[in-house]
Amino acid sequence: MLLEFTVGNFLSFKDNKTFSLEAGSISELKENVVKEGKYKVLRSAVIYGANSSGKSNFIKALDFMVETIKNSSKLNSTDKLNVKPFLLNTKTENLPSFFEILFTESNKRYRYGFEIDSDKIHSEWLFILDEKSKKEELYFVREINGIGVADIFEEAKGLESKARDNGLFLPLVDQFNIEVGKIIMQNISKLYVRSGLEHGSSVFATNMMCDNDRDRGILNTFIKKLDLGFENFNLEQKEDIAFGNRVRTLHNVYDNKGSVVSNYEFNLSNQESSGTNKIFDLSGFVLLSIQLGLVLIIDELDSKLHPILTQEIIKLFNNPETNPKNAQLIFTTHDTNLLGANLFRRDQIWFTEKDKIESTDMYSLLEFKDENGKTVRSDRSFEKDYIRGRYGAIPYISNFQEV
Repeated sequence: MLLEFTVGNFLSFKDNKTFSLEAGSISELKENVVKEGKYKVLRSAVIYGANSSGKSNFIKALDFMVETIKNSSKLNSTDKLNVKPFLLNTKTENLPSFFEILFTESNKRYRYGFEIDSDKIHSEWLFILDEKSKKEELYFVREINGIGVADIFEEAKGLESKARDNGLFLPLVDQFNIEVGKIIMQNISKLYVRSGLEHGSSVFATNMMCDNDRDRGILNTFIKKLDLGFENFNLEQKEDIAFGNRVRTLHNVYDNKGSVVSNYEFNLSNQESSGTNKIFDLSGFVLLSIQLGLVLIIDELDSKLHPILTQEIIKLFNNPETNPKNAQLIFTTHDTNLLGANLFRRDQIWFTEKDKIESTDMYSLLEFKDENGKTVRSDRSFEKDYIRGRYGAIPYISNFQEV
């Protein structure tokens, strides 16, 4: 399960900021926490902030790290890495960007990260902490002048010279079928980043679920529970058209007495609402994440969705009965209703806010302290406090009535 992600000198993140899914020492909503070895891990987290505060940039940073790892072995030696450092500072614009991820697997904690610019890898490292140990063990470390592989990572020795300046060492280790590399790459492949605004990118998961009767039945049951206005859906067996155009939603046709006399097929893409299209598109990834224990990261999850539908998706992840594989959900939103719905612990609620030099700060409600140095109590009205600006991370708007 994902424990932490840290990013620095990337887009609006000037300094290193860490987002954590490790549960704090609080007692509320215990079902939202998974015991993973000696770690207590959160099933979900929500990120709030004003427009342009860095919420989407955080998602982009996580996506960038994932894609950089997955695509590293495909690059040529002259390919650029397309890093986007913090450009509003004369020092950071010429420094590498920082990325680090921590996750648990088989009672071990893996810490992997790197620093890169558009031309090369400046540093790279891997540390593993065994459940029975108090000190993590170095497996390899890379600097500009070379790669050092520890004795415990004997099977990776001899590969150091094969790493390109613009290529990560870890994916290279995986290419040689070394177990540690495989474990990390498998966990990286479980992170799925999706946009709640451009949700068409999620269609293939829904399409995939329709390929067999079992998964299609699960998808159909889920969609019917959401009461989107149709009774069922059919799928045209045409491979050469977009998925949305293949889906036909079945609506009841009634006589003057209100009795069902037949049904009528609508084209999903053209005749259903944008909200219905979004929930249909995202349903595949939501259900696949639950079934396979993935980490689903969605920017603007609530866009085009009724608040109740958003809440039901969150409950799927937070509930141990509906989420037995311990999938995780991370999303950004502006929907303050979620703060008053008793869905989240204080350590599950995060905020982004820019400082005076336009650099993004990131903090959880659990670690937030007011001007008197006091933390937030669990019985506070999080929604009212947030709207009033108690926690920051809201827009400050001038009076439009003044001339």
